[in-house]
Amino acid sequence: MSEDQLLAGRGAVVVGSGSGIGLAVASELAAHGAGVVVNSRSETAVGRATETIARSGGRVLGIAGSAADEVVAERLVSTCESAYGGIDILVNCAGIAESFGSSILTVTTAEWRELLDSHLTTVFNTCRAAVPLMAARGAGSIINTGSFAYLGDYGGTGYPAGKGAVASLTMAMAAELKDSGVRVNAICPGAKTQLSSGPDYEAHIRQLHRRGLLDELSMRGSLDAPPPEYAAALYLYLACDVARAVTGEIFIAAGGFVGRFERPVTTPLGYRDHAHEQPWSVEDLNHMIGRR
Repeated sequence: MSEDQLLAGRGAVVVGSGSGIGLAVASELAAHGAGVVVNSRSETAVGRATETIARSGGRVLGIAGSAADEVVAERLVSTCESAYGGIDILVNCAGIAESFGSSILTVTTAEWRELLDSHLTTVFNTCRAAVPLMAARGAGSIINTGSFAYLGDYGGTGYPAGKGAVASLTMAMAAELKDSGVRVNAICPGAKTQLSSGPDYEAHIRQLHRRGLLDELSMRGSLDAPPPEYAAALYLYLACDVARAVTGEIFIAAGGFVGRFERPVTTPLGYRDHAHEQPWSVEDLNHMIGRR
């Protein structure tokens, strides 16, 4: 098979593909032969995205609406099935920005729920709709979108919580589906998009640096992020058969840099046999933990 037909005959759903990374991913998948269903909450964005991909010769359909609504999520998957003969690839790129300066001190319950819906519920709904179909055929690739923000370095509440939950859900699904032929991975991309542009964003990044939350390298990388097409290449790789052995990974794609987050490991601090010894005292625990 030629390089430009790596995904010939495949069907793909790309959630949150009205612009930015999602659109770059949808365009890349279509350029390599996949039939793509694009999605955004905005009808206008969906129209622009379908026109862009069709103009380049790609097979594309568009559906507007938030995949946080399970009816929309199910429609995305069923449309891909009926139009392209099956859903082989599911990419979740939906997301919204958290207000600059938002923190546990200021966030409202409504804002929290909206952020979790956008970043986490969309992934849950689309995976719940697509996975049974993929598992029944014994093949499929799911690629979720995380963020460096899940480490807490960028502040916020619902945004890092949602992205951290996406990473955990990705690893849990990968383990559950390992014997089914369905692969599940996540990418934490670094790219210039609407969420990472503008004076408010730049001021926010510089403030995080001044507070010591971001080091110099991270600040400069955040302010000079590459175009979304650089991140899209890793999504394409994970969608292809050549990556058939790759699952349960959390990757980084930031311009020319590609990396992975290693799975956290336990660092033993102490051990006490509960069958023969008393629980730890505060002094014991402070000796192990507080005097590092």
